[in-house]
Amino acid sequence: QVQLVESGGGLVQAGESLRLSCAASGRFFSIDFMGWYRQAPGKQRELVATIPSTGSPNYTDSVKGRFTISRDNGKNTVYLQMNDLKPEDTAVYYCNVEAYVIFAGTKTYWGQGTQVTVSS
Repeated sequence: QVQLVESGGGLVQAGESLRLSCAASGRFFSIDFMGWYRQAPGKQRELVATIPSTGSPNYTDSVKGRFTISRDNGKNTVYLQMNDLKPEDTAVYYCNVEAYVIFAGTKTYWGQGTQVTVSS
C-alpha cells in the first residue's frame, strides 16, 4: 500500500506564500498522477492541481498564475508552491496520488490533509 505524509501548511497573511509537500512511501510499482485538492468549510472538495509522471500539469482556474505544482520522481514527492495567497484559498489541502500496486492494480490514495489559513 501507499502512505502519504503532507507538510507545509500554516497561517499566513494575504499576499504571502506557502509551499506544501507530500511524500509517498510504501509498496508500489509506480506513481502516475500526483495532485492537490482542497476543501473549505461547508464546501465540496475541489481539485487544485495535478501533474502526471510525464507531461504538463493541470490547474483549476482560480489558482492559475499563482500556484505551481511540481514533483520529484526520485523522491516520490509532490510540491505545491502557493504565491500571492488570498483569503479564499483558506482550506484543508489534501495530497492525492494514483499508484500502481502489484497484484492490486491502480489505486488512489489520500493524505491526511494540511490546513492553510490566509488572513486578510
